[in-house]
Amino acid sequence: MATLFRCDTIIRNATIIDGTGAPRFQGDVAVSADRIVSVGDCSATSADNEIDGTGKVVAPGFIDAHTHDDRALLCGAECMHCKLTQGVTTVVAGNCGVSLSPLTREMRPPPPLDLLGDESWWRFDSFASYADALERERPVVNAIAFVGHTTLRVREMGDGELTRAATEAEAERMRARLDEALAQGAWGMSTGLWYPPAIAAPTDEVIAISQALAARGGLYATHMRDEGDRVLDSIEETLAIGGASNVPVIISHFKCTGPANWGRSTETLARVDRAAATQKVSFDVYPYPASSTVLMPERLRDEVRVVVTWSVPHPEMQGRDLAEIAAEWGMTRAEAAAKLLPAGAVYFQMNEEDVRRIIAHPRSMIGSDGLPHDSFPHPRLWGTFPRVLGHYARDLGLITLEDAVRKMTGLTAETFGIPDRGLIRPGHHADLVLFDPATVIDSASFEDPIRPSQGIERVWVNGVESYRWGDEIGQTRERAGRLIRNPNAV
Repeated sequence: MATLFRCDTIIRNATIIDGTGAPRFQGDVAVSADRIVSVGDCSATSADNEIDGTGKVVAPGFIDAHTHDDRALLCGAECMHCKLTQGVTTVVAGNCGVSLSPLTREMRPPPPLDLLGDESWWRFDSFASYADALERERPVVNAIAFVGHTTLRVREMGDGELTRAATEAEAERMRARLDEALAQGAWGMSTGLWYPPAIAAPTDEVIAISQALAARGGLYATHMRDEGDRVLDSIEETLAIGGASNVPVIISHFKCTGPANWGRSTETLARVDRAAATQKVSFDVYPYPASSTVLMPERLRDEVRVVVTWSVPHPEMQGRDLAEIAAEWGMTRAEAAAKLLPAGAVYFQMNEEDVRRIIAHPRSMIGSDGLPHDSFPHPRLWGTFPRVLGHYARDLGLITLEDAVRKMTGLTAETFGIPDRGLIRPGHHADLVLFDPATVIDSASFEDPIRPSQGIERVWVNGVESYRWGDEIGQTRERAGRLIRNPNAV
């Protein structure tokens, strides 16, 4: 057949999983510049770069629904290699109440803000200044970003006033600051009501600030006040905030923590399903029964194992069990934790059956919640997406491969309202991943967490090949990512 059209790249003879959850099919995907131009039979099309996809799956680039990549996006290929090697092409930053803007600092911020770095990184007085920096640096993946409630609190109230509720005037200043950020392209507000800087914020404070969201098309994402004994109460609070603000809500890293609450995902998922009949509510999940955040001595529980991921005064203790450190130092775990501060940790506090039930739920999106600046991170930073594809979909048969891809692409794009991404469809941005369904699997472990996954062969961001299996960490390819501003915000 005569060539009728020429494009930049064609992936031929691949198994196409398009992100909708529909059954896979065989075909070609053609790309010109940053867009998909044809899907299916592209025999009448030629390309400068033709790739044989026989035996491989081509899917939309994965969208990481929950990250703390605010700083990592500014750091180039080395910081984002953990995402490209998983097939991630877009990340959602600014979660759990923590965002790099709008806040400047002359001293280290209180935890958990310090998960993003010391005072040298807190230099963005507005969302616009952060967005401008991203556009100058050109990230290697795409990003959408939320503004953190804790960041707003620290800015308007100061470190010494965080143990009380905001005054009406302070809440109004936070609302105005959020409104400004939304107008500049932020996607919404996140909260971290479980953390000390936001615990004292009552529901009414959050609702008062959230009033800025509806008019600007913003979303509300939350690390809820309690994911353990009072998890149902926290879901009710989350739904109340969304209802009062008239905005969609996204519950972050949906889980039930502590042995006393194992199995309660049957209750929590049922409550979300009932709520979804009258309001928009979604959630993300990571595929591991352990969490990770800052180390908090006051939150330790005897029945929960803790492993240190970083410590400013004692960096040699990274990767060590807190109980072993305490025994070595001749003190209690709480005393050892206090001595390690500021520090981070992995908490083995969830049940695998709950994790599987949440992953299998039709509303769940996949998010890594990885902490890219931990020196000995949770393996979710490097392994989340291939673990779902290989372990949970292929090996366990918990979900189909089509549904696994949907939870990483089409569903996430729809939930966040990201235009023209998340599907393999003509006209959509050419964010693509080519992987081997027979070998794709995570390699990172709790003992050896910084290891690229297997089976992810090629990744394109906006039509530019940004990763190929075997690329060294930090290898510089073109920075093809973009900050995606909320199209409804301005």
